[in-house]
Amino acid sequence: MGRLLASEVQQLLHNKFVVILGDSVQRAVYKDLVLLLQKDCLLTPSQLKAKGELTFEQDKLVKGGQLGPLHNGTNYREVRQFSSDHHLVRFYFLTRVYSKYLEAILEELQSGEHAPDLIIMNSCLWDVSRYGPHSWNSYLQNLENLFGRLGEVLPESCLLVWNTAMPVGKKITARFLPRKPLPWAIPLRRIVVHANFYSSIKASKHGFDVLDLHFHFRHAWNCLQSDGVHWNEHAHRQLSYLLLTHVAEAWGVELPCRPPAPIGELIQDAPEWEHRGQAAERQPQANRDQLDLSLSPPLPSPRRRPLLETPRPRLRPLLPPPVPPHHMSPPSPHYPQDCYFSSDHVFQSDQFYFQSDVPSSTQPGFAFEADFNFCSPPPMASFSPCYQQRAPVVYRGFSRYLVQGPYMPWRGRHRRSKRGASAPPESRRQ
Repeated sequence: MGRLLASEVQQLLHNKFVVILGDSVQRAVYKDLVLLLQKDCLLTPSQLKAKGELTFEQDKLVKGGQLGPLHNGTNYREVRQFSSDHHLVRFYFLTRVYSKYLEAILEELQSGEHAPDLIIMNSCLWDVSRYGPHSWNSYLQNLENLFGRLGEVLPESCLLVWNTAMPVGKKITARFLPRKPLPWAIPLRRIVVHANFYSSIKASKHGFDVLDLHFHFRHAWNCLQSDGVHWNEHAHRQLSYLLLTHVAEAWGVELPCRPPAPIGELIQDAPEWEHRGQAAERQPQANRDQLDLSLSPPLPSPRRRPLLETPRPRLRPLLPPPVPPHHMSPPSPHYPQDCYFSSDHVFQSDQFYFQSDVPSSTQPGFAFEADFNFCSPPPMASFSPCYQQRAPVVYRGFSRYLVQGPYMPWRGRHRRSKRGASAPPESRRQ
């Protein structure tokens, strides 16, 4: 995962309709993406904290929020949208993963002028804490209903990425959570782990992508806000990089080579309370449905065996230098690549096209074969390292999802009968 510039994100999401659904954490995901589509800077603390504002970085509030009463009830609504000449991003606030309101959202998307190309979704904390003592069983059933319904209505070209819920702290003071204790004695941070486990399995079973944000941020406690639920601007920028990298791989897009983002400052050792409870939080898989409250005693740490000494390689006598060939191909000239980075650059399908008959390795049901035979390449001139060049975003000749023209109406696309069904590769036109 490397850093991405605003111009590169604009190219990746060129003529794309992105829909983000979820709680306040996913709202921050929407805000950081909208900001990154326009400028290379981070969100401010006030922008992260704002709720239901009328406008944010050239977007607009469509429904709910400050257009109605602000509250922390389960019927709170907020719909935001950012649109430009070549980008469309919309956010729906959810308090439950599947409900009549979600069905209304799906009907709105189906009847709209444009079909979504990318859906980013998560719902967890509200589901397991605001709907009574049976909220856990309801959450599991709603997950099954959600993914089954999405598999029926989403067009073939739409990529859905299910984000696992982010880690939460030991002490939680977020206002949307009930002040009274939960109906079970298990801490919320452990319930989130169980919820991520089941939601990931159900999403994968229906053929949807899963991005495990809980894993990536499990040690970034210094980026967690004081309320124990929300995250700062640095964490959300790293989250955007992870998300966009995942989307690029799913779409068969080659991103520029650049050094990884400096996440060392974000990640620190887990707090002491996590080390104390780490062994006690593990439960047998058979008891996860009932969220067994009994904790098994921590197991003794296994003995570590010393590493075997690596054998030293035997030195062979030096061979005479090879005879230089009589004819050498001229070195390839080095062309500047900065011309590809204008924010209004439109890709042409024949500009970055690579013919390939091999399906993507990320396509379900296919294995990427490695037994290729390549001819010896001609001598090439020495180039500077990739992180010193600004390579353009390149669309490969094969893509995981069929993508046809900008903002093609939903009704004009084929519905998928089975999420795992394969589709022939098709070049992308912009």
